Amino acid sequence: MAREVLAIAGVKTTKPRRSAATASFAKPRDSHAAPAFLAGASAPAKNELEAALLAVSAVDGRYRRSTLGLRQYFSEYALIRYRVRVEIEWYLALAANPEFDALGPVPSTTADRLRAVARDFSLADAARVKELEAETNHDLKAVEYFLKERLAVETPTLPREIVHFALTSEDVNNLAYALCLKEFTANELMPRLDGLVGTLADFAHRYRQVAMLGRTHGQEASPTTVGKEFAVFAARLARQIEQLRRQEYLGKLNGAVGNFNAHLFACPEVDWVEVSRAFVEHFGLRWNPLTTQIESHDYMAEMFGVAARIATVLLDLARDMWGYVALGYFRQRVKAGEVGSSAMPHKVNPIDFENAEGNLGLAVALFHHLAAKLPVSRFQRDLSDSTVLRSLGTAFGHLTVALAALGRGLDRLEVNHERIGRDVDDDHAWEVLAEAIQTLMRRRGLDRPYERLKELTRGRAVGRRAIRQFIDTLPLDIADRRCLKSLRPRDYLGLAAELVERFAPPARPANPASNKDSRKKARHALRKVTSE
Repeated sequence: MAREVLAIAGVKTTKPRRSAATASFAKPRDSHAAPAFLAGASAPAKNELEAALLAVSAVDGRYRRSTLGLRQYFSEYALIRYRVRVEIEWYLALAANPEFDALGPVPSTTADRLRAVARDFSLADAARVKELEAETNHDLKAVEYFLKERLAVETPTLPREIVHFALTSEDVNNLAYALCLKEFTANELMPRLDGLVGTLADFAHRYRQVAMLGRTHGQEASPTTVGKEFAVFAARLARQIEQLRRQEYLGKLNGAVGNFNAHLFACPEVDWVEVSRAFVEHFGLRWNPLTTQIESHDYMAEMFGVAARIATVLLDLARDMWGYVALGYFRQRVKAGEVGSSAMPHKVNPIDFENAEGNLGLAVALFHHLAAKLPVSRFQRDLSDSTVLRSLGTAFGHLTVALAALGRGLDRLEVNHERIGRDVDDDHAWEVLAEAIQTLMRRRGLDRPYERLKELTRGRAVGRRAIRQFIDTLPLDIADRRCLKSLRPRDYLGLAAELVERFAPPARPANPASNKDSRKKARHALRKVTSE
């Protein structure tokens, strides 16, 4: 079955070899042809289109251009590569341990050659692993057999049976997933999120003094400023990002039930607790000493909780932007050749914000399920977490698509000063000053201030003339009356602009470097694979 899947994907495979458990280890194929399904922009456009048309998931189909960078972390190829990396590092860690007598020191040049197997891991290498999996029906055992093949070629004098020594599959898998999450977050997700905060902060500071009517329960309310409302989202998002930035990534290496049973029995002279700790921490992960067969995934639940909150904040942003476009407060720049409606030629629809909203809803649902499911495993382990972990890319894929859509939508926005000004200066807007009047009346000790303003304004059309006539009836001194009569809705902004200046994330400097630079660097390794 694996060979058929590889053939559909475009990977050339050889005929099945003898069982890897008994075969003498032959030299792997020299072919490193890059299939279209992973080649991204370097692949022929026709092949990319065909792959998009045949994809089952929209993340890999319609939206593949937005998610190409995720292949380096969440594809089947990426998972195998991370597993290979962990296995090789474990082999070298054992070789460097003087208490472990089954494997002597490995020269640095030999260690470099072994690390190159993971560093230069190709699609043809991944295809070979899938061939071995087709024979063994075990994905991690296939990685072990693949590495034994490569050792036979690269370093034939080294003992091959030390590959995967005393490990259970989950010793490798948990570290592979921790690394993919850690590196994806640093290289892909954080630059995108930081870029979005920067965009929102730019809007906040640029429009911090542009008055507009607020809306509570959908109804006109006390005025605010355009920039202040962007600042709210920038600050909310920045807070969640900081929590994500502090996220710990845990790892374990302690055998089939978490007790170092095989390790201690085979080599009691080795301090396996210290070996495990040092090995996990050298990846930049936090060591977890108390687990069952699997790392408990609590840190993943924490991470996905933050991711769900980020997506929820962004969903709120998308809906508000949609609403402001509907009100006419924002215009969308028209793109030449674009069609808004198949029937109504005049339409310029807020499709980017709608696209973001839909994808964010899917991301939130997936993150919630991941956070609730992954920490739960029967006894010392069951396999239900394994299949769920393979959906990490789908969850982050929908979030990534949404971030791209939000970026496009915000890039097209223009503040419609005329429309916003027309609302805030309209005669009916004067009713929002009722709050200011009744609050000053309270300070001056006047009777029933709230109730009197309620009688004047609630459910009635109240304009500038009615408000001023009411002010004239109040027993206030000349200064208070003059202050109230000079107040306009567009001036009743409180500290909106100052709050932006003091507490909003800072605006970006003029002509900032493109946010795409960091993502290009993150995809460098993937391009190297596909250009072989």
